[in-house]
Amino acid sequence: MSQNVAIWVLILLSLIGANCPLFIERPLLFLPWQQKGEPQRPALLRYMLSVAYTGCLLVLGWFMHRVLSQTLFVSPLHLLLISAACVLVVIVALAIPAWMQRQFVIEKSFFARLLELTAIYLFVGLLGVGFESSLGNVFPQGWEFYAITYSLFLILAYPGFVMRYLLKRRRVLVNKANAV
Repeated sequence: MSQNVAIWVLILLSLIGANCPLFIERPLLFLPWQQKGEPQRPALLRYMLSVAYTGCLLVLGWFMHRVLSQTLFVSPLHLLLISAACVLVVIVALAIPAWMQRQFVIEKSFFARLLELTAIYLFVGLLGVGFESSLGNVFPQGWEFYAITYSLFLILAYPGFVMRYLLKRRRVLVNKANAV
């Protein structure tokens, strides 16, 4: 895979990933606090589930980075297939909370969506570092780089933010005006 293809794949994945928490109603993470509509569970069980799931996501991210950065790729198609497999595994891992709580209608807060957005940012970032290391040397980055890329990731989430928060409020106001 050439550098241009890797960059466009990352941009496309960033655009899709940044908007997923804002479009998807189901939870993508197990959070240690109870959200509206979630069943009652003991606080310790909720906390342990959150810690275990976060640990599994961290191990998955480490494994994904390891596979992408240290595998000798024979062809560009091989790198693309391995990265597609990593993306599919992450999608399945993020779908586990939604699948386990599918019978409940959970209202996610803005903070929960922001945490989900951050988790997806980390996975896309690990994929980018894996691409960079498979295509050449990995350059050391400071905190400024991560602050800028997170800001760009938030900018890519703007269409989902508009659909979730701005247009929804407008629809409610229009419906109220028509009812009067």
